[in-house]
Amino acid sequence: MPAISFVNVAKTYASARGDVRALDDVSFDIEEGEFFGLLGPNGAGKTTLISILAGLARATAGSVAVLGHDVYSDYAAARRLIGVVPQELVFDPFFTVREALRIQGGYFGVHDNDAWIDELLANLGLADKGDANMRQLSGGMKRRVLVAQALVHRPPVIVLDEPTAGVDVELRQTLWQFVARLNKEGHTVLLTTHYLEEAEALCGRIAMLKQGRVVALDRTSALLAGTASTMLRFKLDRPLPPALAVNSRVTGRIVQITAHDAREVESILAVLHAAGCEPEDLEIGRADLEDVFIEIMHGETPQRVAA
Repeated sequence: MPAISFVNVAKTYASARGDVRALDDVSFDIEEGEFFGLLGPNGAGKTTLISILAGLARATAGSVAVLGHDVYSDYAAARRLIGVVPQELVFDPFFTVREALRIQGGYFGVHDNDAWIDELLANLGLADKGDANMRQLSGGMKRRVLVAQALVHRPPVIVLDEPTAGVDVELRQTLWQFVARLNKEGHTVLLTTHYLEEAEALCGRIAMLKQGRVVALDRTSALLAGTASTMLRFKLDRPLPPALAVNSRVTGRIVQITAHDAREVESILAVLHAAGCEPEDLEIGRADLEDVFIEIMHGETPQRVAA
């Protein structure tokens, strides 16, 4: 039985300009114990899909189930099985951290779990914040509490919606160490993130959404193997020749260009030389998940959906 099952999920919103389709026939399963990544640009439908999974929105068509429990017809059972870390910082300013966690556990009928709360606080770097009022915490600390609230009832399925957006490196490392441990213990993890290096390092399988549709679904290793395997990286103090600029990624002085083989590398360098461009710190390495993501989002590779 899949941990999460999306079957022909569609979601349409009414607007002044007519109906807007946020999700269009989305279908895939996430197996128990997987660390699964859901990627896509802003507006691709990731948060809408998670809202339907969490019971916060209702699909226009299709069905969603958590460990066999339909999120609409069997809402209470499905909701007890998942813990969701939302994007937004939502907190009650009238309680301490420990009180907030006890109350959250109470929503799921969990009581007398101070030992688990202590473990959550320790593993999320909140051990000294248990008696602090929520409104006294920094943004990063509030996000840690959101993670603890999602885990306080020990759900077998953990949903992380941009959990490290705008937080410091220490929290990212602390969070991933703890979540990776929970995953090894059998918890299923669904992650959305714009930090693609996180998805590449953590997720065994990945789905990519574009304009509400699944445009890629495969093992992370297969997605990486299916794209251009060579990446040229160098610094340049002048604009790229137009012939190269179209398919390049430029960040400040740093230029990255994909190439499929040695002949294409030679061709790129020849174009640079003919244009009077002298690249500095030239490196030739393997493409990463960000390169795969950009290729797929720009429609430069065919749809990859594993059987």
